Amino acid sequence: MFEKYLDISEEVKLALANNKAVVALESTIISHGMPYPKNVETALNVEKIVRDNGAIPATIAILNGRLKVGLSPEEIEFLGKAPNVQKTSRRDIPFIISKGLTGATTVASTMILAAMAGIKVFATGGIGGVHRGAETSFDISADLLELAQTDVAVVCAGAKSILDIALTLEYLETNGVPVVGYQTDELPAFYTSKSGFGVDYRVDTPKELAQALKTKWDLKLKGGMIVANPIPAAYEMDPNVINDAILEAVKQQNEQGVKGKESTPFLLAKVKELTGGDSLDSNIQLVYNNAKVGAQIAVELSKL
Repeated sequence: MFEKYLDISEEVKLALANNKAVVALESTIISHGMPYPKNVETALNVEKIVRDNGAIPATIAILNGRLKVGLSPEEIEFLGKAPNVQKTSRRDIPFIISKGLTGATTVASTMILAAMAGIKVFATGGIGGVHRGAETSFDISADLLELAQTDVAVVCAGAKSILDIALTLEYLETNGVPVVGYQTDELPAFYTSKSGFGVDYRVDTPKELAQALKTKWDLKLKGGMIVANPIPAAYEMDPNVINDAILEAVKQQNEQGVKGKESTPFLLAKVKELTGGDSLDSNIQLVYNNAKVGAQIAVELSKL
């Protein structure tokens, strides 16, 4: 039934039909993650990295009410420049479609569209999670619930460090989502490789990860998996600098009453401002690294 709303690019369709490796990529990083033209340049570089590592990239978005899996360079350019692109999570999808609007997909909605198309691996920056102060605000990202119910592996640099990482891990554990460290025993915290929190399992090769994913889904164990891939050491930020910036950003968020889907873009923009743009450079490099690892996992999964 959903097929009538869904456009899969010919390249992605062919790759899936021939059991080739495909990696899903989100679009909020294009519309809400960074300014033009840096956003388009980054998105195209991410696609190139996926190709260089043996997989086909499938950037996902909603354009004029159509679900799109696999954007052309022209469509990425359009998304990077277009005003009023809606940040689209699970709850927004039917309205963006029925109103014929353009939406950039979050982790949750990218997972949904990837699953519709039959794509099993998705590379992004960091997942959403339980926000600081959630014990009173109940601000919990829809990404976490999606991970519990949608069969897509998410390669990320851990949870965004603007979040409450301890509560995020508790929520994932409750919902049976494995948090796997790629070549690490510690959950990375987006801008830094260290969070002080352990992972459920450590794996050291893409092949090992692909085997675990295949086993999970062969057993009909519903839901995704977090592949936590640390930011490369050369691009890590000083934990004190980033943590001070986050505390100040959260303080300003509370003072200005920013809530809901505006929280993450506000906090990331504020952290970028407070770090003089250094956080954006780190953000781009960790996305590149996740695209590389995501492609390697997708290649191994396609062999099984």
